[in-house]
Amino acid sequence: MFPTYDVIVVGGGHAGCEAAVAAANMGSKVLLATMNMNTIAQMSCNPAMGGVAKGQIVREIDALGGYSGIVTDHTMVQFRMLNKSKGPAMWSPRAQSDRMLFAGKWREMLEAHPNVDFWQEMVNGIVVKDGRVCGVRTGIGLEIESKSVVLTNGTFLNGLIHIGDKNFGGGRAGERAATGITEQLLELGFEAGRMKTGTPPRVDGRTLDWDRMEIQPGDENPSKFSYTDTPKLAKQLPCHIAYTSKEVHETLKTGFERSPLFNGRIRGLGPRYCPSIEDKIDRFSDRDRHQLFVEPEGWNTCEIYVNGFSSSLPEEVQYKALRQVVGFENMKMFRPGYAIEYDFFPPTQLKVNLETRLVKNLFFAGQINGTTGYEEAACQGLMAGINAHLSIKEEEPFVLKRSEAYIGVLIDDLVNKGTKEPYRMFTSRAEYRILLRQDNADLRLTPLAHKLGMQGLEERLQRVEEKQEAAKSIKKFFEETSISPDDVNGFLQEKGTAPLKQKVKMHGVLLRPQINLTELRKAVPAIEQYLSPVEQEYVDLAEINMKYEGYIRKEEEMVAKMNRLESVRLTENFDYQQLVSLSSEAREKLSQLKPRTIGQASRISGVSPADISVLLVHMGR
Repeated sequence: MFPTYDVIVVGGGHAGCEAAVAAANMGSKVLLATMNMNTIAQMSCNPAMGGVAKGQIVREIDALGGYSGIVTDHTMVQFRMLNKSKGPAMWSPRAQSDRMLFAGKWREMLEAHPNVDFWQEMVNGIVVKDGRVCGVRTGIGLEIESKSVVLTNGTFLNGLIHIGDKNFGGGRAGERAATGITEQLLELGFEAGRMKTGTPPRVDGRTLDWDRMEIQPGDENPSKFSYTDTPKLAKQLPCHIAYTSKEVHETLKTGFERSPLFNGRIRGLGPRYCPSIEDKIDRFSDRDRHQLFVEPEGWNTCEIYVNGFSSSLPEEVQYKALRQVVGFENMKMFRPGYAIEYDFFPPTQLKVNLETRLVKNLFFAGQINGTTGYEEAACQGLMAGINAHLSIKEEEPFVLKRSEAYIGVLIDDLVNKGTKEPYRMFTSRAEYRILLRQDNADLRLTPLAHKLGMQGLEERLQRVEEKQEAAKSIKKFFEETSISPDDVNGFLQEKGTAPLKQKVKMHGVLLRPQINLTELRKAVPAIEQYLSPVEQEYVDLAEINMKYEGYIRKEEEMVAKMNRLESVRLTENFDYQQLVSLSSEAREKLSQLKPRTIGQASRISGVSPADISVLLVHMGR
């Protein structure tokens, strides 16, 4: 009935979709198995992509040939570049998407791929022979053969939904939980845990008083995620901001004794940085109000997502409290918020290519690894799909360094440090964030993906080369072209910076902290004349490279030092127990995690700098 597939991807969420197209674009024959074809790429929580650090990840996915950025550009209803008041290392793109269009576009792109097949049914087990995965087993007893399997089960593994004192099995609202896989993995020797996440109520936008809330429009000149020729956003929907109050908090507190969060019925840990409204009230009891982002679900629906009001309180308490929010007095609810508990597998059980240590050619990606967020899941899916293909071809794994991508930081953190709570990416987790900007992801990663054999990147690579050359040419122009006091002093005085006394190179003027290139080119016709034919993206890159050149060089020197440790390789069968000079914790952790390099060993929790010195001495370094 079925051919033997190269890769079977279990789960049709963000991780599963990216895993499927990554393996397919590498040349593998892929089967995407999902319980419901109508919920492929479903945005289970808020209908948005990107945000702080997450936006950088989406651009990295795109630079590597993934589809998340392309789908977002085709389906967004609003775009904002966050943190523009800070330095470019912090700029983070975020888009509000049309939930239905987003899922529909993903399915359309998947179905258009000749290397992707589909099967709609629950997968409740994997087939393992001689320590190697060789297929999956479905709920009706089918065994489908494959050379590798990627599990991207999201919140579905023994999922349990909580609303007040009610609970019932489910992977998300209206969908059943997945069973069987956890139990089998435990039998195979894996360690599992429980985590929790939540979602807010959905409400009827026709019943809200929008004039009583703060409006939050999109950017005046919206950008996009993909480096490809995706459509620019011509019109946008606004979001709005509302606030809770003391009255709202008091109403919510009446349901605390029935909250599964407080009465012990929920065992899993929830996301620290996206807490429920009851958790916020409990933890920040000194705060009189909390911000709510009132977000549209799409162009042609009145359904509204109340971001910031995640809750597992009884539905009547949620309803009463929301109606006390200014602008929500006549609100009608589509469905209450809920919490969901699910199984995950601590990611220290994985190699750096996301393959499990216990079963050959079995890969985990997404929330099964303890992460939270569409973007974190999608990038793991992409890397798992690539590495599943490489593994069956017996080629070297594709591993991104911490200095190469936020994706590299995320996977390195998961595999070496693990996580006891849902892991979310932040810019602060990256040591080299001046190098890992959202504007240069294509320069960093597209050449790597092209060299790897990812299909369809020829035009992208040509654009990368054009972009690099343009930035160099612009820098050369500024370094070699002089500007006279008469040309620029009026502008400099307006900006509150010292006037010129003689001709200087334009480069020196641009480096002044009060000056930005957008304003300078308007003031100096010669600059505008030179830059007018050049794409704005190329101009922005050149400006950042010039203004932050010293900081960039310093980070590159730090990377070079770290890479010296990354080049010292450790064998998988290295016997750490023989090195009595290592601490007992280091011997235990190193034996368990089997790092590939000294650099990776140095980032394992419990391995000290002294332990690294012992390893280097032992290896004659």
